[in-house]
Amino acid sequence: MFSQEKMIADVKIKGLKKTKTSFVKNLIITKKGNVLDSLSLEKDIITLKRLASVSHAYYQVFHAYKNNYNVFIYVEENFTIIPDVNLWTTTNRQFSYKLGLYDYNFLGRNIAFGGFYQHNGFDSYGINFKAPNLFSKKWGLSLTHQNWKSEEPLYFRDKTANYLYNNISFEALGIYQINLKNQLNFGINVFNEKYQYLSGITSPSIPQYLDLDKMLFKIVYTHDNLSYYYQYINGFKSILYAQFVTSENAFQNDFFIAWNDFFFYKTIAEKATFANRLRVGFSTNEESPFAPFTIDNNINIRGVGILVDRGTAVAVLNSEYRKTLFDKKWLVIQSNFFIDGGTWRNPGGEIKDFVKRDNLRVYSGVGLRFISKKIYNATFRIDYGFRILDKLGQSKGGLVFGLGQYF
Repeated sequence: MFSQEKMIADVKIKGLKKTKTSFVKNLIITKKGNVLDSLSLEKDIITLKRLASVSHAYYQVFHAYKNNYNVFIYVEENFTIIPDVNLWTTTNRQFSYKLGLYDYNFLGRNIAFGGFYQHNGFDSYGINFKAPNLFSKKWGLSLTHQNWKSEEPLYFRDKTANYLYNNISFEALGIYQINLKNQLNFGINVFNEKYQYLSGITSPSIPQYLDLDKMLFKIVYTHDNLSYYYQYINGFKSILYAQFVTSENAFQNDFFIAWNDFFFYKTIAEKATFANRLRVGFSTNEESPFAPFTIDNNINIRGVGILVDRGTAVAVLNSEYRKTLFDKKWLVIQSNFFIDGGTWRNPGGEIKDFVKRDNLRVYSGVGLRFISKKIYNATFRIDYGFRILDKLGQSKGGLVFGLGQYF
């Protein structure tokens, strides 16, 4: 006995407004004339949901004639031209702001392009271009130029000095999509760093001005097995960052830094998600005030303060319970209960620094999320973190604002 395979007579993409139909058809596996395969269609839906321009996607199959079928893929598009506006005051009461504009679906081809200007007492700017599918379905390119200035504390044992930090960089990365779940980014960053003393502790052994030319080789490996349904996420994701920095100067040696972010999301109740991020990282262990891993409100521990310490190794766990309180056609409101805990290795220290009480920091708190279901990454978050364990910390807690989920 013989059976005829179901064939695809045509593939129709519905709902596109800005995204090019030709781009979507080149991206998906499902093609006119191929054998109808539900597994391939499911993979295509996952691929589309990961695009910045797509908030949701699904498919339907209709019989056309004999053993031929029409496939309809329905796409709900995001609005992807996003302004970036931030206002804040620094520790010296300097009024600061950041203004930017980004298009995450430039030319309708999943290209992220934009830039920002920042004033925090100093002028900074950046320009970014990222096209994951520039050359083909698997090959893309990312280009970045940035001129960044900020006042940053450097830590000398139990004392600090404030420096004006200026980083001017040019970065080029190749992007290779290995398969549906795995991606590799690799390339080079050429940059100049300047440190200029402003205030605080000083001594003949501490330079008051540094001008350093450096080169950074970067590899980023991503394993992504997440599934999305609007604001709900399930699955596991891992991102490994590895960098080697070369510098021809007497004050800083070449150094290596690597860290891995592990993400786990699980829908555990009706309209509720348990979200976790574990970061483990190590760098060349030198006793230097320029240690690369920082402790900061906006990066790892909500409520701890801004740039409160540095280390040469890190282990941080962030856990959240996200509960949807309000869900309508365009707006979602979530409550958030979180706990952030971490520990660091001191510059020039030992692995046992991880278990020293002085290096342990644990904060917990609550927050709200206001999420647009029609605009890419349009999540406004506000959290209040309060201290549970932080022996040396001066902060008892505080508010943390931001755009996008914390992780």
